[in-house]
Formats: sequence, structure tokens, C-alpha cells
Amino acid sequence: MNRQDLTLLTDLYELTMMQGYYKQKQNEVVIFDVFFRQNPCSNGYSVCAGLEQVIDYIKKLNFTYEDVDYLRSLGIFSEDFLHYLSGFHFSGDIYAITEGTVVFPKEPLLKVVAPIMEAQLVETAILNIINHQSLIATKTSRIVSAAKGDGIMEFGLRRAQGPDAGLYGARAAMIGGCVGTSNVLAGQTFDVPVMGTHAHSWIMSFSDEYTAFKHYAELYPENCTLLVDTYDTLKSGVPNAIRVFQEFKDAGRPFKKYGIRLDSGDLAYLSKQARKMLDAAGFTDAAICASNDLDEYLLHDLKVQGAAIDSWGIGTNLITSKDCPSFGGVYKLAAIQNEEGEFVPKIKVSENTEKITNPGNKTIYRIYDKKTGKIRADLICFADEVYDISQDLLLFDPIDTWKKTRLTGGSYTMRELLVPVFRNGECVYQSPSVMEIAEYCRQEKETLWDETKRLFYPHRVYVDLSQKLFDVKNSLLERV
Repeated sequence: MNRQDLTLLTDLYELTMMQGYYKQKQNEVVIFDVFFRQNPCSNGYSVCAGLEQVIDYIKKLNFTYEDVDYLRSLGIFSEDFLHYLSGFHFSGDIYAITEGTVVFPKEPLLKVVAPIMEAQLVETAILNIINHQSLIATKTSRIVSAAKGDGIMEFGLRRAQGPDAGLYGARAAMIGGCVGTSNVLAGQTFDVPVMGTHAHSWIMSFSDEYTAFKHYAELYPENCTLLVDTYDTLKSGVPNAIRVFQEFKDAGRPFKKYGIRLDSGDLAYLSKQARKMLDAAGFTDAAICASNDLDEYLLHDLKVQGAAIDSWGIGTNLITSKDCPSFGGVYKLAAIQNEEGEFVPKIKVSENTEKITNPGNKTIYRIYDKKTGKIRADLICFADEVYDISQDLLLFDPIDTWKKTRLTGGSYTMRELLVPVFRNGECVYQSPSVMEIAEYCRQEKETLWDETKRLFYPHRVYVDLSQKLFDVKNSLLERV
């Protein structure tokens, strides 16, 4: 768990292919794209996350003596190839969409330009990192949207699929919009707020509920949230919490931040009743927090029912993205450099049209409505294509090509999404802090139309191809 070197975090076939390339075409430079085909959870968008960990992985990518000895023991690698691995380092270029950006299917989240052996090796680890964190960030963003401004706390560590999933899942959750996490290691590692109350065991360890509440309040007068459902929420828990709040107020020690937490039962009914009881006692500023196997669907329904809940602790369904446990990102060859230094487009063909790739050395432009600042479409084009925003721009659906939109010159703006991260093996990008990424993600979601942010049946944001890329793709398909 302490080892940070992830060089062997790869599938065996990456290494067997590397050896084949070493024997046949080790100097051939290629381009691989990382992209996904569908938004998880039937969402209208996804949130890109994990780039900082990809950078750390690439920086530390080298085969130790122990790594080489282990590979030798497998009996499938030649000594000259193992000798090559012993001096391996990444020497290529990487371009990526920055973390926290809202992204859509088919567009490259990350582009690797490197000798084919190097580009092949990094496939598995990059997908592992990007897929996991983008999934959790997207799931969190859905939950945050359903909360409609209420704070969401990530409480899922104990249900995560292992320590790494808990740690980096918490990181992704903060990027997606959580206000804090219960994960103390994540708080230390990523400098994000940590939050929590107490368990039922605290109440049960005392002779009665009131005594447990009072001792807890004595310990944490600056932030006192009492769990009120150990025995009976409305007959015992809330009245005892009110008793403690009143005693501290009468003693001239009013709480700065305080409230109750509900962790079971009908949260809509209980929260509304608890709110009435707190207000009647004069504690109108006492917050009500809820937990208990929540997700965006239950949260949406509770909001519709008028639940009097101010903040939400979400665990299992967030940290595991329980209803959609994988992101589906893939890593596909897009181009091979010829002897003249030009990149020759390559395409993967499938009877499933969704799996046909976009060929060539590409970039992405995001097109915004100049008046509203909202996203009109994303445009995938060749990296050397140039656009003049003062001129009209014709966009068309690459599948249903009759669907077209003409944007009048001056009515739109464009932003290139892929930025350089590594050049010639050297990192040229400085990752922002997690909280800075989270704020950027919040601003990014403001560029989405409300219809795209719908929880159910969201409007699809179009990802179009330039005419030049569309023509090259069709010519390759015709050739096949």
C-alpha cells in the first residue's frame, strides 16, 4: 500500500506487445486517444478527473531491478528486451483535457504521442486512473445537482472497493462538488475539508441518550451535530438534542454550528417533524443532516416531498457509483507517423457503429454561445485546422448528416480543450489543487444548458466532426 511505483500496473499483453514492437518497429511514433462512448448513469455530460495521478504515474515510470527480475522469471521475455526495460523512461508527448472539465462521448480526454512501445505500455494504468476518477466525479455531480444547493458530504470510505478506491474516490467526489469528506487520509493528502459526526455506538456506550449528547456537546461546542435515531427519533432523539441545545444556551454557551443527523426511517416525514420541533423550541438555525443509503434518485424524491434537510451524507452509492460501476473509457490507436514526419490516420472498424474510431492527429474546440456563455457544441478536428470566429461556422451531425446548424460569425466563441501536459518526456503542466479544480468544475457546469443537467432524459450536447476529419474518416471506411 505504500508503494508509489505503478510501472507493473499493466496488463501482460502490453508487455508482450512491447517486446514485439522492440523486435520490429521500436522507433515508430504513434498517437493513441483516450475517449469514452457513453456518459455513465444516463447523464447528459461527464466530468473529467484523474490527470494529476496520470502525471505522477508517468513521472515515476521506470522498471526497477526487482521488476526486471520478476519479468525474467516469467520466461517469455528476451534478455535484450529486459535490458531495454531496465533503462526505460517515457520520452513522448501527452495532451489532455484539464480536470474538472465537462466532457462528452467520443472526444479525446487524453492524447499520447510517443514511440509505439512507450505509448502501448501506459494504456492500462492511464485507463485505470481516468476511468475511476471520472466515474466518481460524474456520479457526484449528479448527486450535487439533485441536491439543488444543499451540501453533499462524501461518507463512503468503508464501502469503497479498497483503500485506493476510497482515497481517490474521495478526491474525485470533491472535484464533482462535495463540500467535504469523512476520509481523513484524503483530507491530509489533498488538503480538502474533512467532516463527520458520531456513530450510534457513541450513544449506546452511555447509560442514556441525553448523557451521550451532553458529553459530545461538551467536547465539540464549535460544531455539534447529534445523531438522533438510535432509539426513537421523534420521541427520544430530537427532544434530548433540544434539551442539550437549551442547556448550553441557558448557560451562555450557544453553539456556533449545530444540528441533528437522521440516519434511518422516512427521511421526508422525520425531517419535517424534527424541523417543527426545533423551530418551536427556538432553534431555527439548527441544521438537519441526513444519511442512509442515499443516491441522486432518492434525494430528488425527498426534495420533491419537501424534506427539511440542509445537508446530505452520501456513502455507498456515491463512492462505488453503484448503479453504473464503470466509466467505459478506451485507448485506441489514431495515427502512425511516416518517414516524412506526417501522421497517417488509422481507423478501427466495427459492425457496431459506436465502436468505429475517429482517425488522425486531433484536437477539440468547444463552441460557446457568445451571448449566454453556454455550450453550443464540441468540434473534433485535425490538430492543424484553424478557425476564424468572425466567419460563419457550419456544424453537422456526423451520423445524421442532414442535421445542420450554421453559427453566424461573431455570435460564438471557441476554446481548445486539449492542453500540453508532457513534451519530450518532461512535464510542462502544473496541476491545480483539488479545491481549485472543484471550483473550476462548478464554473464548467454553469456553461451547460439546464436541459443538459436534467437528472432524467437530459438533452444531448452535440460532438461534431470537422468537414476535413469527416471526409478522411469516410475515405478510410470506403477503403476498408
